[in-house]
Amino acid sequence: MTDADVDIAVVGGGILGLATARELTLREPGRSIMVLEQEQALAQHQTGHNSGVIHAGVYYPENSLKARLCAEGRVLLEAFCAERGIAYERSGKLIVATRRSELPALRELERRATVNGVPGIAWLDPDGIRELEPNVTGVAALHSPHTGIVDFPEVCRAMAAELVEAGQAVRTGTKVIGINQSADGCRIQTSRGEVTAGRVLTCAGAWSDRLATAAGGSAEPRIVPFRGAYLKVSGPSSDLVRGLVYPVPDPQLPFLGVHVTRHIDTSLTIGPTALMVGSLRADRAYSVDLRDALRTASWPGTWRLAWRYRSAARSELHHAVSKKAMIREARQFVPALRSQDISVGFSGVRAQAVTRGGEMVDDFVFSEIGRTLHVRNAPSPAATSSLAIAVNLADRLERL
Repeated sequence: MTDADVDIAVVGGGILGLATARELTLREPGRSIMVLEQEQALAQHQTGHNSGVIHAGVYYPENSLKARLCAEGRVLLEAFCAERGIAYERSGKLIVATRRSELPALRELERRATVNGVPGIAWLDPDGIRELEPNVTGVAALHSPHTGIVDFPEVCRAMAAELVEAGQAVRTGTKVIGINQSADGCRIQTSRGEVTAGRVLTCAGAWSDRLATAAGGSAEPRIVPFRGAYLKVSGPSSDLVRGLVYPVPDPQLPFLGVHVTRHIDTSLTIGPTALMVGSLRADRAYSVDLRDALRTASWPGTWRLAWRYRSAARSELHHAVSKKAMIREARQFVPALRSQDISVGFSGVRAQAVTRGGEMVDDFVFSEIGRTLHVRNAPSPAATSSLAIAVNLADRLERL
Protein backbone atom coordinates (compact mmCIF):
# COMPACT_ATOMS: atom_id res chain seq x y z
CA MET A 1 0.00 0.00 0.00
CA THR A 2 1.30 3.44 -0.92
CA ASP A 3 0.47 6.64 0.97
CA ALA A 4 -3.19 7.53 0.50
CA ASP A 5 -5.60 10.40 1.10
CA VAL A 6 -9.20 9.58 2.03
CA ASP A 7 -12.17 11.41 3.50
CA ILE A 8 -12.67 8.90 6.32
CA ALA A 9 -10.45 6.11 7.64
CA VAL A 10 -12.02 3.28 9.64
CA VAL A 11 -9.69 1.30 11.89
CA GLY A 12 -10.92 -2.26 12.43
CA GLY A 13 -12.29 -4.84 10.01
CA GLY A 14 -14.82 -6.39 12.34
CA ILE A 15 -18.56 -6.04 11.90
CA LEU A 16 -18.80 -2.54 13.45
CA GLY A 17 -16.08 -1.02 11.27
CA LEU A 18 -17.44 -2.58 8.10
CA ALA A 19 -21.06 -1.72 8.89
CA THR A 20 -20.18 1.92 9.55
CA ALA A 21 -18.05 2.20 6.40
CA ARG A 22 -21.03 0.81 4.49
CA GLU A 23 -23.46 3.27 6.11
CA LEU A 24 -21.19 6.21 5.27
CA THR A 25 -20.90 5.03 1.67
CA LEU A 26 -24.66 4.68 1.29
CA ARG A 27 -25.16 8.22 2.55
CA GLU A 28 -22.58 9.76 0.22
CA PRO A 29 -21.33 7.37 -2.51
CA GLY A 30 -18.68 9.86 -3.67
CA ARG A 31 -16.99 9.94 -0.28
CA SER A 32 -13.69 8.02 -0.12
CA ILE A 33 -13.33 5.55 2.74
CA MET A 34 -10.54 3.18 3.71
CA VAL A 35 -10.92 0.31 6.19
CA LEU A 36 -7.66 -0.68 7.92
CA GLU A 37 -7.46 -4.13 9.50
CA GLN A 38 -4.33 -5.43 11.20
CA GLU A 39 -5.03 -9.12 10.56
CA GLN A 40 -4.67 -10.85 7.21
CA ALA A 41 -8.43 -11.44 7.03
CA LEU A 42 -11.57 -9.70 8.29
CA ALA A 43 -13.62 -10.60 11.39
CA GLN A 44 -10.76 -12.43 13.10
CA HIS A 45 -11.51 -11.41 16.68
CA GLN A 46 -14.80 -10.89 18.53
CA THR A 47 -16.92 -10.86 15.37
CA GLY A 48 -15.69 -14.29 14.32
CA HIS A 49 -15.46 -15.93 17.75
CA ASN A 50 -18.86 -15.73 19.39
CA SER A 51 -22.11 -17.68 19.69
CA GLY A 52 -23.47 -16.33 16.40
CA VAL A 53 -26.69 -15.23 18.10
CA ILE A 54 -29.00 -12.48 16.84
CA HIS A 55 -30.23 -11.16 20.17
CA ALA A 56 -33.77 -9.85 20.64
CA GLY A 57 -32.99 -7.48 23.53
CA VAL A 58 -34.16 -9.41 26.60
CA TYR A 59 -31.36 -8.55 29.02
CA TYR A 60 -30.64 -4.86 28.70
CA PRO A 61 -31.72 -2.06 31.06
CA GLU A 62 -34.38 0.27 29.66
CA ASN A 63 -33.10 3.50 28.12
CA SER A 64 -29.65 2.01 27.54
CA LEU A 65 -27.96 2.20 24.15
CA LYS A 66 -27.86 -1.59 24.17
CA ALA A 67 -31.64 -1.87 24.53
CA ARG A 68 -32.41 0.63 21.77
CA LEU A 69 -29.73 -0.32 19.26
CA CYS A 70 -30.24 -4.07 19.72
CA ALA A 71 -33.94 -3.77 18.86
CA GLU A 72 -33.23 -1.58 15.83
CA GLY A 73 -30.21 -3.61 14.78
CA ARG A 74 -31.96 -6.97 14.80
CA VAL A 75 -34.53 -5.76 12.26
CA LEU A 76 -31.86 -4.18 10.05
CA LEU A 77 -29.62 -7.26 10.23
CA GLU A 78 -32.39 -9.66 9.29
CA ALA A 79 -33.32 -7.44 6.33
CA PHE A 80 -29.66 -7.25 5.22
CA CYS A 81 -29.34 -11.04 5.33
CA ALA A 82 -32.62 -11.58 3.48
CA GLU A 83 -31.64 -9.17 0.70
CA ARG A 84 -28.25 -10.85 0.18
CA GLY A 85 -29.24 -14.48 0.60
CA ILE A 86 -27.29 -14.94 3.84
CA ALA A 87 -28.71 -17.79 5.90
CA TYR A 88 -30.22 -16.82 9.24
CA GLU A 89 -32.89 -18.41 11.40
CA ARG A 90 -35.19 -17.34 14.20
CA SER A 91 -34.39 -20.43 16.24
CA GLY A 92 -35.75 -19.00 19.49
CA LYS A 93 -34.21 -18.86 22.94
CA LEU A 94 -35.19 -20.31 26.31
CA ILE A 95 -33.80 -18.67 29.46
CA VAL A 96 -34.31 -21.41 32.03
CA ALA A 97 -34.60 -21.15 35.81
CA THR A 98 -33.54 -24.47 37.33
CA ARG A 99 -34.21 -23.38 40.94
CA ARG A 100 -37.06 -21.43 42.48
CA SER A 101 -34.53 -18.97 43.90
CA GLU A 102 -33.86 -17.82 40.31
CA LEU A 103 -37.49 -16.87 39.65
CA PRO A 104 -37.22 -13.23 40.84
CA ALA A 105 -34.28 -12.66 38.46
CA LEU A 106 -36.23 -14.30 35.64
CA ARG A 107 -39.22 -12.04 36.36
CA GLU A 108 -36.91 -9.03 36.16
CA LEU A 109 -35.76 -10.20 32.72
CA GLU A 110 -39.41 -10.55 31.69
CA ARG A 111 -40.04 -6.98 32.85
CA ARG A 112 -37.04 -5.64 30.95
CA ALA A 113 -38.02 -7.54 27.81
CA THR A 114 -41.55 -6.12 27.99
CA VAL A 115 -40.32 -2.55 28.51
CA ASN A 116 -37.83 -2.97 25.65
CA GLY A 117 -40.56 -4.20 23.31
CA VAL A 118 -39.06 -7.65 22.73
CA PRO A 119 -41.58 -9.35 20.42
CA GLY A 120 -43.36 -12.53 21.50
CA ILE A 121 -41.75 -12.87 24.93
CA ALA A 122 -43.57 -15.54 26.96
CA TRP A 123 -43.36 -17.08 30.44
CA LEU A 124 -43.35 -20.90 30.38
CA ASP A 125 -44.02 -23.49 33.06
CA PRO A 126 -42.27 -26.91 33.01
CA ASP A 127 -44.81 -28.32 30.55
CA GLY A 128 -44.30 -25.35 28.25
CA ILE A 129 -40.55 -25.86 28.36
CA ARG A 130 -40.89 -29.53 27.40
CA GLU A 131 -43.20 -28.64 24.54
CA LEU A 132 -40.54 -26.46 22.94
CA GLU A 133 -37.44 -28.36 24.08
CA PRO A 134 -38.32 -31.92 25.16
CA ASN A 135 -34.88 -32.55 26.66
CA VAL A 136 -34.70 -29.33 28.72
CA THR A 137 -35.80 -29.20 32.36
CA GLY A 138 -36.53 -26.25 34.63
CA VAL A 139 -39.06 -24.77 37.02
CA ALA A 140 -39.85 -21.91 34.60
CA ALA A 141 -38.43 -20.21 31.51
CA LEU A 142 -38.71 -17.16 29.29
CA HIS A 143 -39.17 -17.88 25.60
CA SER A 144 -37.89 -15.33 23.08
CA PRO A 145 -39.07 -16.59 19.67
CA HIS A 146 -37.38 -13.78 17.71
CA THR A 147 -33.87 -14.59 18.94
CA GLY A 148 -31.95 -16.04 16.02
CA ILE A 149 -28.65 -17.29 14.65
CA VAL A 150 -26.38 -16.26 11.77
CA ASP A 151 -22.77 -16.53 10.58
CA PHE A 152 -21.38 -13.07 11.42
CA PRO A 153 -18.13 -13.53 9.40
CA GLU A 154 -20.31 -14.21 6.34
CA VAL A 155 -22.17 -10.97 7.05
CA CYS A 156 -18.80 -9.19 7.19
CA ARG A 157 -17.70 -10.67 3.87
CA ALA A 158 -20.90 -9.41 2.26
CA MET A 159 -20.35 -5.92 3.69
CA ALA A 160 -16.74 -5.85 2.51
CA ALA A 161 -17.75 -6.97 -0.99
CA GLU A 162 -20.32 -4.18 -1.09
CA LEU A 163 -17.66 -1.65 -0.10
CA VAL A 164 -15.19 -2.84 -2.72
CA GLU A 165 -17.90 -2.82 -5.39
CA ALA A 166 -18.61 0.81 -4.44
CA GLY A 167 -14.94 1.66 -4.99
CA GLN A 168 -13.88 1.82 -1.35
CA ALA A 169 -10.60 0.37 -0.02
CA VAL A 170 -10.48 -2.52 2.46
CA ARG A 171 -6.88 -3.11 3.53
CA THR A 172 -6.02 -6.21 5.57
CA GLY A 173 -2.59 -6.84 7.06
CA THR A 174 -2.36 -3.11 7.88
CA LYS A 175 -1.74 -2.36 11.54
CA VAL A 176 -2.34 1.19 12.75
CA ILE A 177 0.64 2.37 14.78
CA GLY A 178 -0.37 5.96 15.54
CA ILE A 179 -2.80 8.76 14.72
CA ASN A 180 -1.68 12.40 14.69
CA GLN A 181 -4.28 15.16 14.41
CA SER A 182 -3.97 18.66 13.03
CA ALA A 183 -6.35 21.43 11.98
CA ASP A 184 -6.46 19.98 8.47
CA GLY A 185 -7.00 16.31 9.26
CA CYS A 186 -5.37 13.17 10.62
CA ARG A 187 -2.16 11.41 9.64
CA ILE A 188 -2.34 7.70 10.34
CA GLN A 189 0.89 5.72 10.60
CA THR A 190 0.42 2.09 9.60
CA SER A 191 2.65 -0.91 9.09
CA ARG A 192 2.31 -0.37 5.32
CA GLY A 193 2.65 3.37 4.94
CA GLU A 194 0.84 6.55 5.91
CA VAL A 195 -2.80 7.43 5.35
CA THR A 196 -4.16 10.98 5.53
CA ALA A 197 -7.84 11.28 6.44
CA GLY A 198 -10.25 14.08 7.18
CA ARG A 199 -11.79 12.04 10.01
CA VAL A 200 -11.01 8.73 11.69
CA LEU A 201 -13.25 6.13 13.28
CA THR A 202 -11.65 3.41 15.43
CA CYS A 203 -13.54 0.15 16.01
CA ALA A 204 -10.52 -1.71 17.30
CA GLY A 205 -12.06 -4.01 19.90
CA ALA A 206 -9.42 -5.14 22.36
CA TRP A 207 -7.07 -2.41 21.12
CA SER A 208 -9.66 0.40 21.34
CA ASP A 209 -8.37 1.97 24.56
CA ARG A 210 -4.81 2.18 23.24
CA LEU A 211 -5.83 4.04 20.10
CA ALA A 212 -8.14 6.36 22.02
CA THR A 213 -5.53 7.32 24.61
CA ALA A 214 -2.90 7.74 21.87
CA ALA A 215 -5.28 10.24 20.24
CA GLY A 216 -5.51 12.20 23.48
CA GLY A 217 -8.48 10.49 25.07
CA SER A 218 -9.06 9.46 28.66
CA ALA A 219 -7.28 6.42 30.11
CA GLU A 220 -10.67 5.26 31.40
CA PRO A 221 -12.19 2.83 30.68
CA ARG A 222 -9.41 0.28 30.16
CA ILE A 223 -9.89 -2.88 28.12
CA VAL A 224 -9.39 -6.04 30.17
CA PRO A 225 -9.42 -9.24 28.06
CA PHE A 226 -11.65 -12.17 29.01
CA ARG A 227 -11.21 -15.49 27.25
CA GLY A 228 -14.35 -17.35 26.28
CA ALA A 229 -13.99 -21.06 25.46
CA TYR A 230 -16.65 -23.35 24.00
CA LEU A 231 -17.14 -27.10 23.97
CA LYS A 232 -18.30 -28.94 20.84
CA VAL A 233 -21.21 -31.40 21.08
CA SER A 234 -21.42 -34.36 18.68
CA GLY A 235 -22.99 -37.82 18.55
CA PRO A 236 -26.42 -38.48 20.09
CA SER A 237 -26.10 -35.44 22.41
CA SER A 238 -26.02 -33.09 19.43
CA ASP A 239 -29.74 -33.77 18.86
CA LEU A 240 -30.86 -32.86 22.38
CA VAL A 241 -31.48 -29.14 21.76
CA ARG A 242 -33.39 -27.53 18.90
CA GLY A 243 -32.53 -23.88 19.45
CA LEU A 244 -30.80 -21.83 22.16
CA VAL A 245 -30.94 -22.63 25.86
CA TYR A 246 -29.52 -20.19 28.43
CA PRO A 247 -29.39 -20.09 32.23
CA VAL A 248 -30.65 -17.15 34.26
CA PRO A 249 -27.59 -14.84 34.31
CA ASP A 250 -25.93 -13.34 37.35
CA PRO A 251 -27.34 -9.76 37.45
CA GLN A 252 -24.00 -8.52 38.84
CA LEU A 253 -22.08 -9.54 35.71
CA PRO A 254 -22.39 -8.63 32.00
CA PHE A 255 -21.93 -12.29 31.01
CA LEU A 256 -24.79 -14.63 30.15
CA GLY A 257 -23.44 -17.85 31.65
CA VAL A 258 -22.77 -21.25 30.12
CA HIS A 259 -25.42 -21.87 27.46
CA VAL A 260 -26.19 -24.47 24.80
CA THR A 261 -26.28 -23.01 21.30
CA ARG A 262 -27.44 -24.41 17.97
CA HIS A 263 -25.44 -22.59 15.26
CA ILE A 264 -26.49 -21.76 11.71
CA ASP A 265 -24.34 -24.63 10.38
CA THR A 266 -26.42 -26.95 12.68
CA SER A 267 -23.48 -27.61 15.04
CA LEU A 268 -24.08 -27.49 18.79
CA THR A 269 -21.81 -25.90 21.42
CA ILE A 270 -21.65 -25.41 25.18
CA GLY A 271 -20.10 -22.25 26.60
CA PRO A 272 -18.54 -19.84 26.95
CA THR A 273 -16.28 -19.45 29.93
CA ALA A 274 -15.36 -15.89 31.00
CA LEU A 275 -11.82 -15.94 32.37
CA MET A 276 -9.59 -12.87 32.71
CA VAL A 277 -6.40 -13.55 30.72
CA GLY A 278 -2.99 -12.04 30.04
CA SER A 279 -3.20 -11.54 26.30
CA LEU A 280 -5.47 -9.79 23.80
CA ARG A 281 -4.94 -12.80 21.53
CA ALA A 282 -5.59 -15.52 24.08
CA ASP A 283 -7.55 -17.71 21.68
CA ARG A 284 -5.41 -20.55 22.97
CA ALA A 285 -5.46 -21.49 26.62
CA TYR A 286 -2.73 -20.10 28.87
CA SER A 287 -1.23 -17.78 26.23
CA VAL A 288 0.35 -14.67 27.74
CA ASP A 289 1.71 -11.52 26.14
CA LEU A 290 4.01 -9.69 28.57
CA ARG A 291 2.99 -6.21 27.38
CA ASP A 292 -0.73 -7.05 27.52
CA ALA A 293 -0.38 -8.68 30.93
CA LEU A 294 1.52 -5.73 32.40
CA ARG A 295 -1.00 -3.27 30.97
CA THR A 296 -3.89 -5.19 32.54
CA ALA A 297 -2.08 -5.67 35.85
CA SER A 298 -1.13 -1.99 36.11
CA TRP A 299 -4.74 -0.83 35.87
CA PRO A 300 -6.19 -0.27 39.40
CA GLY A 301 -9.60 -1.38 38.21
CA THR A 302 -8.30 -4.86 37.40
CA TRP A 303 -7.51 -5.66 41.02
CA ARG A 304 -10.67 -4.05 42.33
CA LEU A 305 -12.67 -6.07 39.81
CA ALA A 306 -10.92 -9.32 40.72
CA TRP A 307 -11.57 -8.75 44.45
CA ARG A 308 -15.19 -7.71 44.00
CA TYR A 309 -16.02 -10.78 41.91
CA ARG A 310 -13.58 -13.25 43.46
CA SER A 311 -16.25 -15.92 43.90
CA ALA A 312 -17.27 -15.71 40.23
CA ALA A 313 -13.59 -15.70 39.24
CA ARG A 314 -12.99 -18.98 41.09
CA SER A 315 -15.98 -20.52 39.34
CA GLU A 316 -14.81 -19.35 35.91
CA LEU A 317 -11.30 -20.67 36.55
CA HIS A 318 -12.83 -24.04 37.40
CA HIS A 319 -14.80 -24.00 34.14
CA ALA A 320 -11.71 -23.01 32.17
CA VAL A 321 -9.59 -25.90 33.44
CA SER A 322 -12.29 -28.55 33.77
CA LYS A 323 -14.47 -29.77 30.93
CA LYS A 324 -16.51 -31.70 33.50
CA ALA A 325 -17.36 -28.49 35.34
CA MET A 326 -18.76 -26.89 32.17
CA ILE A 327 -20.75 -30.01 31.36
CA ARG A 328 -22.22 -30.00 34.87
CA GLU A 329 -23.38 -26.42 34.34
CA ALA A 330 -25.12 -27.34 31.08
CA ARG A 331 -26.64 -30.50 32.58
CA GLN A 332 -28.59 -28.38 35.04
CA PHE A 333 -31.04 -27.67 32.21
CA VAL A 334 -30.07 -30.37 29.65
CA PRO A 335 -29.48 -33.38 31.92
CA ALA A 336 -29.15 -35.96 29.12
CA LEU A 337 -25.85 -34.51 27.78
CA ARG A 338 -23.23 -37.29 27.61
CA SER A 339 -19.60 -36.55 28.46
CA GLN A 340 -18.32 -38.84 25.69
CA ASP A 341 -20.09 -36.69 23.08
CA ILE A 342 -18.37 -33.46 24.17
CA SER A 343 -14.92 -32.19 23.14
CA VAL A 344 -12.91 -28.96 23.09
CA GLY A 345 -14.32 -26.38 20.66
CA PHE A 346 -13.33 -22.86 19.61
CA SER A 347 -12.47 -19.87 21.77
CA GLY A 348 -12.10 -16.11 21.56
CA VAL A 349 -11.40 -12.96 23.56
CA ARG A 350 -14.02 -10.51 24.78
CA ALA A 351 -12.79 -6.93 25.10
CA GLN A 352 -14.40 -5.81 28.36
CA ALA A 353 -14.11 -2.17 29.40
CA VAL A 354 -13.36 -1.70 33.10
CA THR A 355 -13.42 1.55 35.08
CA ARG A 356 -10.66 2.66 37.46
CA GLY A 357 -13.01 1.76 40.29
CA GLY A 358 -13.26 -1.85 39.11
CA GLU A 359 -16.72 -1.75 37.53
CA MET A 360 -17.38 -3.55 34.25
CA VAL A 361 -18.94 -1.12 31.77
CA ASP A 362 -22.22 -2.68 30.65
CA ASP A 363 -23.25 -0.40 27.78
CA PHE A 364 -21.83 0.77 24.48
CA VAL A 365 -19.37 3.66 24.91
CA PHE A 366 -18.34 6.05 22.11
CA SER A 367 -16.01 9.02 22.57
CA GLU A 368 -15.05 11.93 20.31
CA ILE A 369 -11.55 13.40 20.32
CA GLY A 370 -11.04 16.16 17.79
CA ARG A 371 -11.43 14.65 14.33
CA THR A 372 -11.49 11.09 15.69
CA LEU A 373 -14.35 8.96 17.01
CA HIS A 374 -13.62 5.89 19.13
CA VAL A 375 -15.72 2.87 20.04
CA ARG A 376 -14.48 2.36 23.61
CA ASN A 377 -16.80 -0.52 24.57
CA ALA A 378 -18.85 -2.74 22.28
CA PRO A 379 -19.64 -6.08 23.92
CA SER A 380 -22.60 -8.30 23.06
CA PRO A 381 -25.06 -7.49 21.48
CA ALA A 382 -22.76 -5.36 19.29
CA ALA A 383 -22.86 -7.78 16.36
CA THR A 384 -26.67 -7.91 16.43
CA SER A 385 -26.77 -4.12 16.79
CA SER A 386 -24.07 -3.43 14.19
CA LEU A 387 -26.21 -1.80 11.49
CA ALA A 388 -27.99 0.40 14.06
CA ILE A 389 -24.68 1.28 15.73
CA ALA A 390 -23.40 2.20 12.26
CA VAL A 391 -26.17 4.78 11.90
CA ASN A 392 -25.30 6.23 15.31
CA LEU A 393 -21.58 6.38 14.54
CA ALA A 394 -22.12 7.85 11.07
CA ASP A 395 -24.26 10.61 12.60
CA ARG A 396 -21.52 11.37 15.11
CA LEU A 397 -18.79 11.36 12.46
CA GLU A 398 -20.70 13.79 10.27
CA ARG A 399 -21.04 16.19 13.22
CA LEU A 400 -17.30 16.14 14.02
